[in-house]
Amino acid sequence: MPLPESPNRTPLHRREVQSLGFQNDEGLWEIEAHLLDTKPIWFPNHEKDGINPGEPVHKMSLRLTLDLDFLIHKVDVAMDETPYGICRDVEKHIAAIQGVRIGPGWLREVRQRMPRTMSCTHLYELLTPIATTAYQTMHLALEERAEKLPNRTKPPIVDQCYSLSSHRDIVKVKWPEFHTIDSSEH
Repeated sequence: MPLPESPNRTPLHRREVQSLGFQNDEGLWEIEAHLLDTKPIWFPNHEKDGINPGEPVHKMSLRLTLDLDFLIHKVDVAMDETPYGICRDVEKHIAAIQGVRIGPGWLREVRQRMPRTMSCTHLYELLTPIATTAYQTMHLALEERAEKLPNRTKPPIVDQCYSLSSHRDIVKVKWPEFHTIDSSEH
């Protein structure tokens, strides 16, 4: 069901974020995100004598190459359109996040390695969809590996949302050993 209509408004900005996941020939996963900002109106910019309607304000991409343990092996960035020429200088700093492992606290480590004044807000923003896309991309391989372990630990996705709460039927069916009974339902 779509959002309810909201009449009498003027469009001023459009942001498109796309994230994609791949497995490469080396057995690693490549997760990339693309960001495109446009405006349907002319927008002031002193370096470009303005940005015309429909022209990109930002057009950038970020790719992380990961192993199954979410360790970042390689970082690629393309900043095709930026509002200021100096923005592209951050491309040389982004490699600092190589070696970081996506997981709890990982964005804090990214910020330690690459402070905001050495990066780009929009590249930081792409890290969250990259992380969730990585999990979705690697989910089957992670499940396959976990099933082979003699003492399987609780899948990280359990208790991360309403549907996958440990007391829900989905967990009871998919991971019965991690199913619990919700004491508030009795």
